[in-house]
Amino acid sequence: MPLNRRSFLASSSIAVGLGLPEVFRRAALAAPASDQPGGKQTVLVVVQLTGGNDGLNTVIPFRDPAYHAARPSLKQPADKVKRLNDDVALHPSLGGLASLWEGSRLGMVQGVGYPNPNRSHFESMDVWHKATDSREQRYGWLGRMHAQLGPAGMALHIGSGDPPLALFGPTGNAPSVKSLDEYQLRVAPKGDDPARRALIEGFANSASPPKNELLALVKESARETYRSSQRLREKAGKYDTPVVYPSTNLGNRMKLIARLITAGVPERLYYTTHDGFDTHAIQEQFHPGLLQDLGDSIAAFHKDVAHHGDEKRVVVMTFSEFGRRVKENASQGTDHGAASQMFLVGDTVKAGVTGKHPSLTDLDDGDLKHHTDFRSVYGTLLEKWLGIPHEPVLGAKYPELDLLRA
Repeated sequence: MPLNRRSFLASSSIAVGLGLPEVFRRAALAAPASDQPGGKQTVLVVVQLTGGNDGLNTVIPFRDPAYHAARPSLKQPADKVKRLNDDVALHPSLGGLASLWEGSRLGMVQGVGYPNPNRSHFESMDVWHKATDSREQRYGWLGRMHAQLGPAGMALHIGSGDPPLALFGPTGNAPSVKSLDEYQLRVAPKGDDPARRALIEGFANSASPPKNELLALVKESARETYRSSQRLREKAGKYDTPVVYPSTNLGNRMKLIARLITAGVPERLYYTTHDGFDTHAIQEQFHPGLLQDLGDSIAAFHKDVAHHGDEKRVVVMTFSEFGRRVKENASQGTDHGAASQMFLVGDTVKAGVTGKHPSLTDLDDGDLKHHTDFRSVYGTLLEKWLGIPHEPVLGAKYPELDLLRA
C-alpha cells in the first residue's frame, strides 16, 4: 500500500513529539476541510444526565391524579409547571427548555427505554453506551460509527476524566478536552518554551529539501499541521458572543462546544455529561437546580450557535440511564426506575411531543413501561442527521421516528 501523507501523520507520533496534543493534531489535519462543503456538515451534541434523571418530575402529567397520589411531597403544583399541552408540562425550573419549546426548537420523545431494563447504574449505562445488552460487544455506538464519518468526523469528549464508553471504538477512544487551552498548540508540557517553539517553527518552515523521502514527508506534514493549528487557534481566539451562560460546569462545557463549532473545527460529535441525578433522598433540594442548569445551559448554547449562523446544522440530544420509580420513597426521594424521556433541541428538530406519556397505573413492578426503544432515536439520528446507515452500527434495524424537519 503506498504511503499516504495524511494517513502516515495520523498514525504516527511525530506530530505529538513536536508538541502537538493528539486531539489538536487530528483537528489541525482536517482543518483545511472546514472551508469546504464537508467542513460544514451536521453536528450532534450528546448530553448525558448521569445518575438516573427523574423523568416523571421532568415531564409531568400534571392532570393525572395518579401523579399527585404517588408524589405527596415531590409533586409539582399545576399552576407552577411549564405546560406543553393539555396533558404534560415541564418542571417549573425548566424555563430554558420552555423557551425553546415556545420557539419550536424543542422535541421530546416520551416513554423511552429498552426491554428487560436493568436498575444498576453501571449495567444500564453500558446498555445505552453500547446500544446493546450483549457483554460480547466491547465498543460504544458512537465509537462504532467513527470510521464511517470520514477523516473530519471524529468526536470530542468535553469534560474531565475518561471519555465515556459510548465513544470507544476499534480505533481507540475519543480525546477528552476540558478547556480551550487543551485544544491549542502547545510546544511544551508546561508553558510556552520559546526555544522549543523556535525549533518547531524552524523545522516546519525550513526551505531546505530533506534528502530522505520519508523525512520530506514528515516535514511536509509538520508544516501543514503547524500552520493549520495556528489557523484554528486564531479562529477560536476570535470567538465572541453576547450570550450569557450559567456559571456552572455544564454551562462552561456547552460554551466550549459552541466555541469549537464556531471556530470551524471538524469534529461532528461532541459528548458531555451533567452529573448528580441519583436523587434517593430530599430530591427537592437538588433536582430543581439540576434541571435549571440543564435547561438554561442548552438554551444558551442554542442561542449562541444561532448567533454565529450554525443553528441549522447542530442538534442536541439528552439521555439518562433510566428514570425513577413512580412512587416517592420514605426519604422524600426516588429510587431507580426504568422508562423516561429524551430531549432533542435544534432548528431542524421537529418540535413537539413524540409518543404518549406512559401510564402511571399500568406499571411493571412499580416502574413506567417503555413503548419506544432508545435505539430508534439513535437510529433516526444516525440515518437522518449524520447520514450513516444505522443497522451496521446498532446491529439491528429499528423503526425510525419522525424527529427531524424535512
